[in-house]
Amino acid sequence: MSSKHLYLVDGSGYIFRAYHRLPPLTNRHGTPAGAVFGFTTMLWKLINELHQSDGPTHLAVILDASSKTFRNEMYDQYKAHRPPPPEDLVPQFPLIRDAVRAFSVPCIEELGLEADDIIACYSEAALAAGWQVTIVSSDKDLMQLIRPGLDLLDTMNNRRLGREHVLEKFGVEPEALGDVLALMGDSVDNVPGVPGVGPKTASELIRTYGNLETVLASTDQIKKPKLKQSLIDHADNARLSRELVRLKCDSPLPEPLDGLELKGLPPEPLRAFLEDMGFKSLLSKIQGDGPATLPGGGPTMLALAPGAEEKPAPVVEQVPFNHKDYETVVDEAALDRWIAEGFACGRIAVDTETDSKDPVRARLVGVSLATAPGKACYIPLAHVGDGLLSETPTQIPMAVAIAKLKPLLEAPDILKIGQNIKYDMVVFERNGGIRVAPYDDTMLLSYDLDAGLGGHGMDELAKRHLDHACIEFKTVCGTGKSQISFDKVTLDVATEYAAEDADVTLRLWQRLKGRLASEAATRVYELVDRPLVPVLADMEMAGIKVDREELARLSAEFAGEAARLEALIHAEAGGPFTVGSPKQLGDILFDKMGLKGGRKGKTGVYSTDVTEMERLAGEGVAIARLVLDWRQITKLKSTYTDSLQGEINPATGRVHTCFSMAVAQTGRLSSTDPNLQNIPIRTEHGRRIRDAFVAEPGKVILSADYSQIELRLAAHMADVPALKDAFARGDDIHALTAQEVFGEVTRDTRARAKTINFSILYGISAFGLSGRLEVSRAEAQDMINRYFARFPGINHYIAATLDQVRSTGFTTTLFGRKTHLPWIKSAKQGERQSAERQAINAPIQGTSADIIKRAMVRMNPALAAAGLGDVRMLLQVHDELVFELDPGQVDAASEVIRSVMAGAAEPIVELSVPLGVEIGTGPSWGAAH
Repeated sequence: MSSKHLYLVDGSGYIFRAYHRLPPLTNRHGTPAGAVFGFTTMLWKLINELHQSDGPTHLAVILDASSKTFRNEMYDQYKAHRPPPPEDLVPQFPLIRDAVRAFSVPCIEELGLEADDIIACYSEAALAAGWQVTIVSSDKDLMQLIRPGLDLLDTMNNRRLGREHVLEKFGVEPEALGDVLALMGDSVDNVPGVPGVGPKTASELIRTYGNLETVLASTDQIKKPKLKQSLIDHADNARLSRELVRLKCDSPLPEPLDGLELKGLPPEPLRAFLEDMGFKSLLSKIQGDGPATLPGGGPTMLALAPGAEEKPAPVVEQVPFNHKDYETVVDEAALDRWIAEGFACGRIAVDTETDSKDPVRARLVGVSLATAPGKACYIPLAHVGDGLLSETPTQIPMAVAIAKLKPLLEAPDILKIGQNIKYDMVVFERNGGIRVAPYDDTMLLSYDLDAGLGGHGMDELAKRHLDHACIEFKTVCGTGKSQISFDKVTLDVATEYAAEDADVTLRLWQRLKGRLASEAATRVYELVDRPLVPVLADMEMAGIKVDREELARLSAEFAGEAARLEALIHAEAGGPFTVGSPKQLGDILFDKMGLKGGRKGKTGVYSTDVTEMERLAGEGVAIARLVLDWRQITKLKSTYTDSLQGEINPATGRVHTCFSMAVAQTGRLSSTDPNLQNIPIRTEHGRRIRDAFVAEPGKVILSADYSQIELRLAAHMADVPALKDAFARGDDIHALTAQEVFGEVTRDTRARAKTINFSILYGISAFGLSGRLEVSRAEAQDMINRYFARFPGINHYIAATLDQVRSTGFTTTLFGRKTHLPWIKSAKQGERQSAERQAINAPIQGTSADIIKRAMVRMNPALAAAGLGDVRMLLQVHDELVFELDPGQVDAASEVIRSVMAGAAEPIVELSVPLGVEIGTGPSWGAAH
């Protein structure tokens, strides 16, 4: 690969972003200059950041020379509906060209060509010369150019756009994008397209028939009458549209490629321009008279004055933590200064302080911001004195601060960086109506890079990556009865604690974000986890209604059942004892009753864990089965029917679970307060708890559940023809396994086959299977051998997966999610075997988790597009999604939900088995499931 890397900046996009981003300003001559100032700041930031990460060797800014091009000769209505530029923007165009030249960067434009065409010409020439090319834009037309060696840099959302982005957004490869754009048209540019054909239909047509011409030649095969007729009637417009969106790649280059080389950027031209414009804040950042050089040897833009806000971000270790440098912001002028700095930097770390861990109940107490390592502040908003005689400290009024922060936190071109930012999103939405976007989450960055290598909480990440011990919450607020809420913490202590959070978050982001591409984690972060954050935030705020009376009735019933079981246990034991005491139970079982096989731990107490009790129950020991039943019923009572009543939010009458994205190692979501993932569904008592989750009056609950998704994925990933064919036909997969392994299908063999099907995916041993099926170890091993003989692909998959994890230390899902298993080479057999079992299951369970996450991200837009925007997605539990909706919406919503879930893997992954989705409805979750 060539060391030459050309960056082409779509200057027109920069201009309009700058114009709309800043309020009207004038320069010292009285000329409008808001867009000029914004453009200059953005270009300055871009060049500095590029040199820190992937410095260009060549760079140019490309502009539109005029509004008329060769496309207007082709079609006189092209861009005819575009309004003229704002009056105060017109005189700024020449000043922006001066700004580019002041950076000693080529400013290229050509009459008769659009900026996109010039970019295309330079891209083709550079690629032909073996260079890398990056286009600084997110324009869909320019996405046609993406190929190996060329990507787009979307500075608004701080991400690189490659082939996967085009596949995700449009469903086709970049080289087919022009055909999709031609079919769908463009109302902004007045590209006619084909009426009635939107992005989804256009991509489906191109995927099915190949290109625009083959689509137009295949109308006889199209089943939808309206679509067919529209394609016939508007074929000429489609062909015209194809030429309008086609980028011109063969025009002579206005400047030779070598003329775009960055040789170092002397500050003098820029100093003169800034002085003439009167941009004092930018002018104050320049120092020195010659070009500076980064440590890596590449030319940087210029040297900056000490303390300047846009200086290259230092390596985090070089900036010591000094909590006394953090600022407490208690007046509007200081807040305005921090907000302006956030806009100038283009990214800002943000964190909230509240009076509760529950974001749906929490009251906002303060906000912390960080713009650079070591540069952070805390904005107290609702602190009160601690005690009757304490005075309330001076603070900016909540409404004023929220109104000022809202434009920054919602600005589409300012990246907000948070640690578990979902919590902050909920708090900002509830306390100020703020929809935080765009965003990065350091917790998710760590999770997608290092799942299995440690926790992803901020304190642990700070220690691991920054070698820094964060201030502990308990040292600020105390513990136990003496603990105070954060609103009672003094401002000096609160500032050190809260501002540190934002500071650490920014430093972690600098460490982690750059690893995504090199460690192949971009896909799972950008296309699976990051987009899910606001979806989960909305689900948490929605909550689900719980019938308190039903819970109370179940609690009373479970208490009676527990008492009955306890009496039976005492009868078996020959006297009363505390059933919940492991020591007393062990003494009864192994000393008093003389049962064999008891084993004591280091404390001298007999083990009575679930494995031991199931062993005894399997041997026919009645008291062991009774104890297992007692444990289950008392756990259901304490964990769910009792505690759920306390979880009901008094303001909403609903339970608002918190979905955790970075706990389960395989990518699955977990939930807390309450934990809805572990409600047992294999027992009647467990299933009845779901009956207490109900719809609001006039609504119904809809449950959509993937059918045997892990078995289907195993059939695809292990490439097992017999299983794939069976799923395609809709056969009973457990009956098929029973026939293959046992030679007949009976109720018993099907039940055993079902156990085998799922157990094999979890890497079960003959010992484990023998326990589940209550057969000898030799019989269990024989079943496993027969299973692998009938389905050899599964055995090959297991062997290949174990080889991979032993070689690399991690497994991957079909979407690239890594699960690190550091114990795979452990000298301890137990640890090693546990890691092997996880390795076998992680790619399958992780892919399943990725798929349902993608379905969740796509669900609300799909429902809204179908006119079902008020259908609410409430819960996700393993392979199931739960919704609340009007009864009259069930049929239409079911069709959309099934379609989204069945196609969630596409276009990134094309599965060779269909994804089945089972849908049920009812007045409660239990009735719908």
